[in-house]
Amino acid sequence: MLKIAPQPLTPLAERFSAVRALTLALAEPLSDADATVQSMPDASPTKWHLAHTTWFFETFVLRDHVPGYRLHDERFPFLFNSYYEAEGRRHARDRRGMITRPTLDEVRAYRAYVDAALVAALPDLPEAARELVALGCHHEEQHQELLVTDILHLFGENPLEPAIWPAAPKVPVAMPAPIRWIDHAGGIVRIGHDGDGFAFDCEGPRHDALLAPHALADRTVTNGEWAAFIADGGYRDPAHWLADGWAWVKAEGIVAPLYWEERDGKWTRFGLDGRRAIDPAAPVTHVSLYEADAYASWAGARLPTEFEWEAAAQAQDARCGNQMDAAGPVEPRPASGPAFFGDVWEWTGSAYRPYPGFRTIEGAVGEYNGKFMSGQFVLRGGSCATPRGHARASYRNFFYPHQRWQFTGVRLAKDL
Repeated sequence: MLKIAPQPLTPLAERFSAVRALTLALAEPLSDADATVQSMPDASPTKWHLAHTTWFFETFVLRDHVPGYRLHDERFPFLFNSYYEAEGRRHARDRRGMITRPTLDEVRAYRAYVDAALVAALPDLPEAARELVALGCHHEEQHQELLVTDILHLFGENPLEPAIWPAAPKVPVAMPAPIRWIDHAGGIVRIGHDGDGFAFDCEGPRHDALLAPHALADRTVTNGEWAAFIADGGYRDPAHWLADGWAWVKAEGIVAPLYWEERDGKWTRFGLDGRRAIDPAAPVTHVSLYEADAYASWAGARLPTEFEWEAAAQAQDARCGNQMDAAGPVEPRPASGPAFFGDVWEWTGSAYRPYPGFRTIEGAVGEYNGKFMSGQFVLRGGSCATPRGHARASYRNFFYPHQRWQFTGVRLAKDL
């Protein structure tokens, strides 16, 4: 967490309440069983998300900064700590789906208890604690996106393929124009958060980066373009694949993006509104770094570096684009113009590593990002499930190269 100016109490309280309310709204359609099951080790049950984000506020704000505060339940820290070694032993990540108790209603009661205590404590909290409240809000927004994509994966494993929300009306749109290229002459650019407002620690320090002349596509790759890649044998020809990626394709039997299925000769996808025909004009999503890199090679291009992407996105409004404003069946939608935010997180070819001069902050909160800077790749831009206002040009998301249950997509780049 970077140092930020003290936040006025009323806006901070309003933001806290709004963030907490959206999380509850996202979980509202679910039964206790829906909210308990864990579909894979990478995903967490909705009930766990609801409780873990609450544990964060209870632990780092109320327990540490409010004299006399009593934990809602002394057993909960073991259940709902995620990865903070400094906070002691915790329940195994791949066993979170075994937590049938507390019930969903009991977790909601836990949230209400902590929310009431935090709102009451806000006027007397020191600046350091208010900064932790701000961090907790951004942390919960990250879990809101994870909650949505984890629910999608869970329901995608159900043979009934139930819709979570009713389908939004579909408005026919024209296919996007062929990709246009945004040229950049190269040179030294300033990269990283500029210190204005909130940022996670991995977004700094701000520093110079040298770019070679290059060009970025003015939009991301569409479902229709990806279907052409499949039809041309993209998943059968090792020529365009990294060795690890080709081994993954063979071992896992990968033939298309996650949630795609061919029915009656046509490609369909499973989404939050059930299974439907793919929209050829919409951005492709749920692809891994391996697939993104293979597609770029097949298309005679490459993936952008994270510095190339940030240099282009700095002039764009991070609050624009197709991002999450409310609970509902979010999905990537066809877009026009050089949109850099929303729809899909865009894979870059950059490893998730620290910037020059990066240092983790002291204490348990220092475990937030730095210790994960190994073996993962950076994604930029935000998705249809990213809460609006959460993303920035400097924002660094990161996942392992085989993971694709998030709303991940592809923007091409090329050398000039």
